[in-house]
Amino acid sequence: VLLQGFLPEVASNEQPVSRARTGLRTSGLPYAQDAGITRHLASFLTRQLNAIDDLNDINLPEHATFIHPTAVLFNGGVLKATRFADRLMDVINSWLRNEQADDARLLTGLDLDLAVARGASYYGYVRKGKGVRIKGGTAASYYVGVESAMPAVPGMPPEIQALCIAPFGMEEGTDVELPNDEFGVIVGEPVRFRFFGSKTRREDSVGTRLDYWSDDELEELDEIEITLPEENRKAGEVIPVHLSVAVTETGTLALQAISNQDDNRWKIEFDVRSGEE
Repeated sequence: VLLQGFLPEVASNEQPVSRARTGLRTSGLPYAQDAGITRHLASFLTRQLNAIDDLNDINLPEHATFIHPTAVLFNGGVLKATRFADRLMDVINSWLRNEQADDARLLTGLDLDLAVARGASYYGYVRKGKGVRIKGGTAASYYVGVESAMPAVPGMPPEIQALCIAPFGMEEGTDVELPNDEFGVIVGEPVRFRFFGSKTRREDSVGTRLDYWSDDELEELDEIEITLPEENRKAGEVIPVHLSVAVTETGTLALQAISNQDDNRWKIEFDVRSGEE
């Protein structure tokens, strides 16, 4: 039950199973809907195939349908179980053999039980100015949905553009402002902010707007519903603003709408790590 439930033998082109979510749920971590780890792994490797054009050291055959891992490093005490470890390697290597690629080799870790805890402890050590910090930046590009200004048309929802607010590799602790792009933000009533992520569009920069995209390019993440404070304005008023965005040390994307009329700012925070695999 555990092997087939968490590490099923699947094809490399399988995707995680999704189901309709209830409109009301308890607060907590955004757990995956599909418990099959190998399906998530297959989906990740397939998506990454479109993100290696700028990497000179990776040469895949033309028939490759996913990026071919050459080595695997386990993390987490659950993989101390030989049957779990063997199943995971068997599935990965079966995908590779189907595309006439060499098996991936298993790297040796120090301590599967304590690996995460040691990493967290070392990060705290680095935060005090000691040790060596490895900077990787955001593992995806992130976008916010912007509703297009257009007349109402029966049966046709307003068009949505995806505005890049954090490009791939944006480092933690950095921020950027978009002073030349003006938007309108609604205050005093509930509004939705739609966020998207992409692990393949690595060339987009802050301010890039997308009118169209495929399901493989952008994945919609959990939206945020919030009522922005009125700040001495009328409920429902649209305030002209420009945007500023920062990636915090804790992996939070802090989006600020800065009024073009006064000093007011409205902040929306989104945990980008919750959307990463």
